[in-house]
Amino acid sequence: MAKAAVKNKKEEKQPNKKTLVIVESPAKAKTIKKILGDDYQIKASVGHIRDLPQKSLGVDVKNNFEPEYEILDNKKKVVEELNKAAQEADEIFLAPDRDREGEAIAWHIAAILGNQKNKVIHRIEFNEITKTAIQEAVKFPRPIDMDMVNAQQTRRILDRLVGYKISPLLWQKVGKGLSAGRVQSVAVKIICDREDEIEAFVAEEYWTINAEFSKQKSSTSFNAELVRYEGKKLEVKNAEESSKIVETLSQPSTEFKVSKVTTRNTQRKPQAPFITSTLQREASNRMGYGVKKTMQIAQQLYEGVELGTSGHVGLITYMRTDSTRISDEARDAAKEFIVTHFGKNYYPEEPRVYLKKGKNVQDAHEAIRPSYVDKSPETIRQYLSNEQYRLYKLIWDRFIASQMESASVTTISVEIDAKKYTFRASSSKITFDGFLIVYDDREEEEKTDPIPDLNKDDIVNLKKIDPKQHFTQPPPRYSEATLVKTLEELGVGRPSTYAPTIATIQDRGYVIKEEKSLVPTALGRTVNGLLVKHFPEIVDSQFTANMETNLDDIAENHAEWRKILGNFYEPFSEVLKKAKKEMEKVEILTEHVCTECGKQMALKTSRFGSQFLGCSGYPECKTTMPLAKDQKPVPEDRPCDELCEKCGSAMVIKQGPYGEYFSCTNEECKNRRKYIRKTGVKCPLDTCEGEIIEKKSRYGKVFYGCDKFPACTFALWNEPAGGDKCPDCSSLLVKKFLKKGNKITCSNKECKFEKAMD
Repeated sequence: MAKAAVKNKKEEKQPNKKTLVIVESPAKAKTIKKILGDDYQIKASVGHIRDLPQKSLGVDVKNNFEPEYEILDNKKKVVEELNKAAQEADEIFLAPDRDREGEAIAWHIAAILGNQKNKVIHRIEFNEITKTAIQEAVKFPRPIDMDMVNAQQTRRILDRLVGYKISPLLWQKVGKGLSAGRVQSVAVKIICDREDEIEAFVAEEYWTINAEFSKQKSSTSFNAELVRYEGKKLEVKNAEESSKIVETLSQPSTEFKVSKVTTRNTQRKPQAPFITSTLQREASNRMGYGVKKTMQIAQQLYEGVELGTSGHVGLITYMRTDSTRISDEARDAAKEFIVTHFGKNYYPEEPRVYLKKGKNVQDAHEAIRPSYVDKSPETIRQYLSNEQYRLYKLIWDRFIASQMESASVTTISVEIDAKKYTFRASSSKITFDGFLIVYDDREEEEKTDPIPDLNKDDIVNLKKIDPKQHFTQPPPRYSEATLVKTLEELGVGRPSTYAPTIATIQDRGYVIKEEKSLVPTALGRTVNGLLVKHFPEIVDSQFTANMETNLDDIAENHAEWRKILGNFYEPFSEVLKKAKKEMEKVEILTEHVCTECGKQMALKTSRFGSQFLGCSGYPECKTTMPLAKDQKPVPEDRPCDELCEKCGSAMVIKQGPYGEYFSCTNEECKNRRKYIRKTGVKCPLDTCEGEIIEKKSRYGKVFYGCDKFPACTFALWNEPAGGDKCPDCSSLLVKKFLKKGNKITCSNKECKFEKAMD
């Protein structure tokens, strides 16, 4: 946790005094420039400017783990610019993000500016890029927090020791380009363990029996589920048991009597404002955003968006946090907004306080919330991209809801007895919507249909009884969102590491994404098996979580960083020596067969680190196959109707590492262009003669739009259903693939037409 700022008020800035402020990103620099004005020069370091060397360990293990830093090759020009700006400045403020990485960046910048004589260098921090926060930070600077810097250095050195010591061993035994890491290897193991569970799972049959009832002298029906027999929980395991029960209950003489009616009034409380992991999960669940995409958009909102005449404005607080705390100012602003726009009854008697418990919680930041409550999503929508608007609305809605009154819910539960069997029906009704008016967090299953007014001993009519066969399901594969949740629960990693960890394990080819699921590859499972066998502590979640706690202790000045490194390295080096002797060389055989000799194809790695398939009969058979990103062999070229626009020759569809593309068959031409999948559906706009084609947004999401863009801007998020028109409003019908069954729906949001997909 950062040390509290020293509250020694600085003297007022002298006229003509030149002040330099250094931040991390150009976008943030633009927003801060607007706040501080022309008296301040704002420069961006564009992230880290120094790091451990790329081509050597860079850590002197024998000299108490002394690190060696060098200026990054791509930052030498930035460093020159920072030094030049510092020479012209009288005072320098370092303003990277207020976390360990940001503190380390500030320390590295101070080190390269250290030759600037008679220059005052301050560290400032802020949780949101607003006028009040920035001016307060400038007024009350502080020294660089070396405890936080040492925590970051320790993490970096640990990762370097693990990576540089284990990775070469993997290159020798498996293939080039592989790597191991403290957090990434634990993440891969979690995914591999789940795959083992899925493969070992044996499905068991079970049946459910639901009935449709109606109240006597009423056409209104309701559904109930069979739950008990002779007062005990009923489990129906096969079709024979199910048939006997249905036959018994379907007899005309069977009487269905209400045995119990229970009414319960409850309060549904709002959830806390977002932290990093909950934002990533909710953005995935509600919008289908990956973890990396969510953080990219959140970074844009934090650093500032152009809002017309208002200029560059930072819209949310810092987005890497595990604290649910909010400031008093934010709480008061939320109260004023809620009371003004919804009424006093929508604000609780006492302000809501959320305290996230756990020994690893860092409270340096607030929760993720809007910087300006009065900038509601709709009032600034015109200035935001669709992705920015959706994420900002999610954050704004969740924060406002977190400060609102609870919802009041009345739940009615009815039990119906017949021949020692008991059915149960329940229905919930919102009697006061409270926070739900802003942020409805109910799952679809929670939204129940009403049941009629019933009293004990009422007789109801059986309209239909419906037995259904089911099979138990294996545990689901992890999605990016559920993996983040698991890592958080285990104490592995921190808010700043979730997104890069998930990106790394996919970039290395250890895991691929199928739909939204993370699936381990043959390479991932092989490397995981070797690490589990030879480096069990490196992939042990508890060991990694304990190390995270050690890093927290260093940041809090409760532990000495070099001692933590020594405690890790001494046993690690012994395990490493043993692994070098005992780790076996592995050939990863796949299910693919060589087209020349019929032997299994093996996964190989080129000297540049790219993966391909090579015949296991090498060197007798030298057949190879390229691999696509999904770890599957690149399919053969496919003919198509396209002609080359340069030479008129036929084009074929090829598969490259980044997807399909058109390639000219004329070897002298070699023209290539992006593959465009046509839907065969004409643009529905009367004035347009275009065709709907598949496209991708700048964030990689597939959508469907007119090929005459920008002349025609017609677009859909869902694929057209063959050009069919809605029978109700004549808009295009689209396909929707849902968990509860695939549907054909109307593309017009105002129209409710839908039908099951054939």
